[in-house]
Amino acid sequence: MPSDSRLSRMLHVLIHMERHRGPVTSDVIARMLNTNPVVVRRTMSGLKDAGYLHSEKGHGGGWSLARPLDAITLRDIHEALGSPRVFAIGLSDDDPRCLVERAVNAALAEAMDTAEQQLLVRFAEVTIGALAAEVIPGMDAAGAPRPG
Repeated sequence: MPSDSRLSRMLHVLIHMERHRGPVTSDVIARMLNTNPVVVRRTMSGLKDAGYLHSEKGHGGGWSLARPLDAITLRDIHEALGSPRVFAIGLSDDDPRCLVERAVNAALAEAMDTAEQQLLVRFAEVTIGALAAEVIPGMDAAGAPRPG
Protein backbone atom coordinates (compact mmCIF):
# COMPACT_ATOMS: atom_id res chain seq x y z
CA MET A 1 0.00 0.00 0.00
CA PRO A 2 1.49 3.36 -0.97
CA SER A 3 1.97 5.95 1.74
CA ASP A 4 -0.38 8.93 1.98
CA SER A 5 1.71 12.10 1.67
CA ARG A 6 -1.19 14.58 1.65
CA LEU A 7 -0.50 15.81 5.20
CA SER A 8 3.15 16.66 4.58
CA ARG A 9 2.32 18.14 1.18
CA MET A 10 -0.45 20.36 2.57
CA LEU A 11 1.73 21.53 5.47
CA HIS A 12 4.35 22.46 2.88
CA VAL A 13 1.76 24.36 0.81
CA LEU A 14 0.28 26.20 3.80
CA ILE A 15 3.69 27.46 4.93
CA HIS A 16 4.46 28.68 1.40
CA MET A 17 1.03 30.34 1.25
CA GLU A 18 1.77 32.31 4.40
CA ARG A 19 4.87 33.72 2.77
CA HIS A 20 3.18 34.43 -0.57
CA ARG A 21 1.63 37.81 -1.28
CA GLY A 22 -1.97 37.39 -2.32
CA PRO A 23 -3.95 34.33 -3.33
CA VAL A 24 -2.17 31.29 -4.79
CA THR A 25 -3.75 29.55 -7.77
CA SER A 26 -4.30 25.81 -8.03
CA ASP A 27 -1.97 25.83 -11.03
CA VAL A 28 0.88 27.32 -9.01
CA ILE A 29 0.33 24.83 -6.18
CA ALA A 30 0.10 21.96 -8.67
CA ARG A 31 3.47 22.91 -10.16
CA MET A 32 4.95 23.11 -6.65
CA LEU A 33 3.66 19.61 -5.84
CA ASN A 34 4.22 18.15 -9.31
CA THR A 35 0.57 17.14 -9.59
CA ASN A 36 -2.63 18.10 -11.38
CA PRO A 37 -4.59 21.28 -10.47
CA VAL A 38 -7.76 19.16 -10.14
CA VAL A 39 -6.07 17.12 -7.38
CA VAL A 40 -5.04 20.38 -5.70
CA ARG A 41 -8.60 21.79 -5.83
CA ARG A 42 -10.06 18.57 -4.43
CA THR A 43 -7.59 18.50 -1.54
CA MET A 44 -7.76 22.22 -0.84
CA SER A 45 -11.56 22.17 -0.81
CA GLY A 46 -11.46 19.95 2.28
CA LEU A 47 -9.29 22.54 4.01
CA LYS A 48 -11.69 25.26 2.88
CA ASP A 49 -14.70 23.33 4.21
CA ALA A 50 -12.91 23.02 7.57
CA GLY A 51 -12.39 26.81 7.67
CA TYR A 52 -8.62 26.95 7.12
CA LEU A 53 -8.68 28.41 3.60
CA HIS A 54 -10.60 30.90 1.47
CA SER A 55 -10.92 30.72 -2.27
CA GLU A 56 -11.60 33.44 -4.80
CA LYS A 57 -12.62 32.70 -8.39
CA GLY A 58 -11.62 34.68 -11.44
CA HIS A 59 -8.69 36.86 -12.38
CA GLY A 60 -6.51 37.53 -9.33
CA GLY A 61 -8.23 34.74 -7.45
CA GLY A 62 -6.88 31.63 -5.83
CA TRP A 63 -6.42 30.14 -2.38
CA SER A 64 -5.55 32.12 0.75
CA LEU A 65 -5.30 31.36 4.45
CA ALA A 66 -8.45 31.91 6.51
CA ARG A 67 -6.60 31.66 9.83
CA PRO A 68 -3.09 32.38 11.03
CA LEU A 69 -0.83 29.32 10.99
CA ASP A 70 -0.35 29.65 14.76
CA ALA A 71 -4.06 28.80 15.11
CA ILE A 72 -3.86 25.60 13.03
CA THR A 73 -2.37 22.33 14.30
CA LEU A 74 -1.07 19.34 12.42
CA ARG A 75 -4.06 17.41 13.78
CA ASP A 76 -6.45 20.02 12.36
CA ILE A 77 -5.08 19.44 8.87
CA HIS A 78 -4.94 15.67 9.36
CA GLU A 79 -8.65 15.72 10.24
CA ALA A 80 -9.51 18.12 7.39
CA LEU A 81 -7.91 15.60 5.03
CA GLY A 82 -10.33 12.95 6.30
CA SER A 83 -8.15 11.47 9.06
CA PRO A 84 -6.21 9.12 6.79
CA ARG A 85 -4.70 6.01 8.33
CA VAL A 86 -1.35 6.77 9.91
CA PHE A 87 -0.03 3.22 9.46
CA ALA A 88 0.25 1.23 6.26
CA ILE A 89 0.51 -1.98 8.29
CA GLY A 90 -2.57 -4.11 7.79
CA LEU A 91 -4.00 -7.05 9.67
CA SER A 92 -4.34 -10.49 8.14
CA ASP A 93 -7.80 -11.81 7.41
CA ASP A 94 -6.90 -15.02 5.63
CA ASP A 95 -8.60 -17.27 8.20
CA PRO A 96 -10.54 -15.43 10.91
CA ARG A 97 -11.16 -18.77 12.67
CA CYS A 98 -7.42 -19.32 13.20
CA LEU A 99 -6.52 -18.67 16.85
CA VAL A 100 -2.97 -17.63 15.95
CA GLU A 101 -4.19 -15.09 13.39
CA ARG A 102 -6.69 -13.69 15.89
CA ALA A 103 -4.00 -13.37 18.60
CA VAL A 104 -1.55 -11.69 16.21
CA ASN A 105 -4.23 -9.30 14.94
CA ALA A 106 -5.33 -8.39 18.47
CA ALA A 107 -1.76 -7.62 19.55
CA LEU A 108 -1.00 -5.57 16.44
CA ALA A 109 -4.30 -3.70 16.58
CA GLU A 110 -3.79 -2.74 20.21
CA ALA A 111 -0.22 -1.55 19.60
CA MET A 112 -1.20 0.44 16.49
CA ASP A 113 -4.21 2.01 18.22
CA THR A 114 -2.03 3.12 21.14
CA ALA A 115 0.65 4.51 18.83
CA GLU A 116 -1.91 6.31 16.68
CA GLN A 117 -3.50 7.97 19.71
CA GLN A 118 -0.08 9.16 20.92
CA LEU A 119 0.72 10.50 17.46
CA LEU A 120 -2.58 12.38 17.24
CA VAL A 121 -1.98 13.91 20.68
CA ARG A 122 1.41 15.12 19.44
CA PHE A 123 -0.14 16.43 16.20
CA ALA A 124 -2.53 18.51 18.33
CA GLU A 125 0.41 20.07 20.18
CA VAL A 126 2.26 21.33 17.08
CA THR A 127 1.02 24.35 15.16
CA ILE A 128 1.89 24.98 11.56
CA GLY A 129 3.11 28.37 12.73
CA ALA A 130 5.74 26.62 14.84
CA LEU A 131 6.86 24.68 11.77
CA ALA A 132 6.96 27.87 9.71
CA ALA A 133 9.14 29.54 12.35
CA GLU A 134 11.74 26.84 11.73
CA VAL A 135 12.10 27.83 8.07
CA ILE A 136 15.56 29.22 7.41
CA PRO A 137 15.33 33.04 7.63
CA GLY A 138 17.31 33.55 4.40
CA MET A 139 14.69 31.88 2.18
CA ASP A 140 12.03 33.47 0.01
CA ALA A 141 8.41 32.25 -0.33
CA ALA A 142 9.41 29.72 -3.02
CA GLY A 143 12.14 28.21 -0.83
CA ALA A 144 14.96 29.78 -2.84
CA PRO A 145 17.82 31.65 -1.14
CA ARG A 146 17.32 35.42 -1.04
CA PRO A 147 20.02 37.42 -2.77
CA GLY A 148 22.20 39.41 -0.53
